[in-house]
Amino acid sequence: MAKKKKSLSEAVSSEIQSSFSLDSFKSKKGLTSKAKFKEQEWIPLSKAYQEVTSVPGIPMGHIVLLRGHSDTGKTTALLETAVEAQKRKILPVFIITEMKWNWEHAIQMGLKVNEVVDETTGEIVDYNGNFIYVDRETIHSIEDVAGFILDLIDEQKKGNLPYDLLFLWDSIGSVPCEMSIKSNKNNNEWNAGAMSTQFGNSVNQRITLSRKESSAFTNTLVCINKVWTAKAESPMGKPKLMNKGGFAMWFDSTFVVTFGNIMNAGTSKIKAIKGGKQVEFAKRVNVQIDKNHINGMTTRGKIVMTPHGFILDDDKDLKKYKETHAEEWAAILGGGDFIIAEEDQSYNDITSHTDEPQ
Repeated sequence: MAKKKKSLSEAVSSEIQSSFSLDSFKSKKGLTSKAKFKEQEWIPLSKAYQEVTSVPGIPMGHIVLLRGHSDTGKTTALLETAVEAQKRKILPVFIITEMKWNWEHAIQMGLKVNEVVDETTGEIVDYNGNFIYVDRETIHSIEDVAGFILDLIDEQKKGNLPYDLLFLWDSIGSVPCEMSIKSNKNNNEWNAGAMSTQFGNSVNQRITLSRKESSAFTNTLVCINKVWTAKAESPMGKPKLMNKGGFAMWFDSTFVVTFGNIMNAGTSKIKAIKGGKQVEFAKRVNVQIDKNHINGMTTRGKIVMTPHGFILDDDKDLKKYKETHAEEWAAILGGGDFIIAEEDQSYNDITSHTDEPQ
């Protein structure tokens, strides 16, 4: 009897399906296919970065983390991205909450900036150009960062900001959440929760949706993320590299680049030295693609970062860079007969192995 009912049910279902138009149903419900994504494009970084990592640069339409200890090349990568974005009419949006920003360095890297000069004093009073810049003067919390990004995306959608946007946040973990501010306690759990709520549930979705063909613009979010080292869970275990501000952005990111080592920065200073004077002109650092959901490439190598960008870690590129800048170094050192020396920094920038820094 049960078998007969099943057969009858199948017959009815088959009859209904034969006269049913799934396309018409989708059309009535507004479910017509919008599943196609744009062809993947990249904001290219320097030749050295490309050769070491085997990727073109920064993938557009994605959440990208540049993470590592202090002074390991994160800002160099961020500025290279901004410079190349300007060349492609992509609007860089700087969100500087770390407050270690240096306009002179940005200009040295090639960012197109107009200096606003006071006609009376001759002093530079501001900087403007093809970019947007905000910092802790107006951005006080994690919620402020998220609100600012969402507001620009809304203005873009209204037609008031007709650019692909490149959001550059320096850095995660440098600004607390509103609850921490109101209570005068920089509570890491509250901050991590705010990151998850504001970005994981909102901002990050808006960024990745811009990759769809139905979106008129493609938006990218690049975040600098400082790290700290957690001690091993067992005597035989290994220390872990932890992201300051929690792992909400790590989980949502599709591309993560780590600069330096787990326990420390792991950089080597390269200097021009004469007598008691010295000019530090470069640093050698490890760089690794830790997460890549675009083309799967995960590579590791060494790169040399300079005030002008990345160069390859080989004698030819180092020699060329030295020759280009030897004259300016000689002016500082008082002559051209300086020597080149290297100082290992593997002992520097060691962070706490027990608790995340407040």
